[in-house]
Amino acid sequence: MIMDIEALLAEGKSIRIHPQGYSMYPLFVPGRDEAVIAPAAEKELKRGDVVLYRREGSILVLHRIWRRTREGFFMVGDNQKETEGPLKREQIKGILCQVIRKGKCFSVNNLFYRLFSAVWLMLRPLRPVLSKTAAGVKKVFRG
Repeated sequence: MIMDIEALLAEGKSIRIHPQGYSMYPLFVPGRDEAVIAPAAEKELKRGDVVLYRREGSILVLHRIWRRTREGFFMVGDNQKETEGPLKREQIKGILCQVIRKGKCFSVNNLFYRLFSAVWLMLRPLRPVLSKTAAGVKKVFRG
């Protein structure tokens, strides 16, 4: 199946996937949300874009571009503090173009999404504290 994903993107087709794990929480909740990924071959990639890439000799990962340098791309999950990289441009297979949440679709060009992405990237150093605080608030309200 993984080879099919890369082949479809290489052919210029978009795909829908169900992201696994919590590295991109709160953007993606496993079992609830889907990601629509478009080919990244001709796209100009920039800070804040969510991309599907292959780790060197390993798995496909969906994370956000933290920064781009001469050495390559540095990635970070929305629920992570540590960055990964540098990655080569060839490792990037696709770019997030839409999110499907509870059957409703929204574009990454949506103003609310762009604002969320920008703020969330700025808050990267504070994410562990924010996650613990949010979990505590949820616990209080759930009883």
